[in-house]
Amino acid sequence: MLPLILGLILFLGMHSVRMVTPAWRDGRVAAMGEGPWKGLYSLVSLVGFVLIVWGYGKAWAVAPVLYEPPTWLKHVAALLMFFSFVSAMVSAFPAGRLKPALKHPLLLAVKIWAFAHLLANGDLAAVILFGAFLAWAVADRIALKRRKAPLPKAGPAKWDVLAVLSGAVLYALFVWRLHLWLIGVPPLA
Repeated sequence: MLPLILGLILFLGMHSVRMVTPAWRDGRVAAMGEGPWKGLYSLVSLVGFVLIVWGYGKAWAVAPVLYEPPTWLKHVAALLMFFSFVSAMVSAFPAGRLKPALKHPLLLAVKIWAFAHLLANGDLAAVILFGAFLAWAVADRIALKRRKAPLPKAGPAKWDVLAVLSGAVLYALFVWRLHLWLIGVPPLA
């Protein structure tokens, strides 16, 4: 579990710098320059991500089972994942009506993704991984609200249609093959 935990610390820690120590972050950006700071941010995040993937892969097979979710919860999780994909795609497109309504759609997507996976997976490695991401996303959303981060202005509804359609296509691809290919387990086993 050590690589998984270390990866979570690096990845989520780097993504929490602005939330926890905004003045320190701003000082680093001023001292290093924006480009080098983004390079360091990306490198630390990438190392953390690799450790998360590797660590979870090693821990998943041997992690003790804390709870065994009933089959119906796995179906609820699958339904929630549709909304996670749509919310993620809303964040990827210019603002339509949904982006301002969801406020921070990528954080919402992470929260839905993590919660859905906690519903469907009861082993210790999954609880650590998805619980950490859920806690981080909730904390970041609270920090953004306190910081009064600007929200996008509403735009044409065509961006919402494209976001929903692309989210639905991506969801279908993940259910069909991508989850098995990328993660190694079928999503609807």
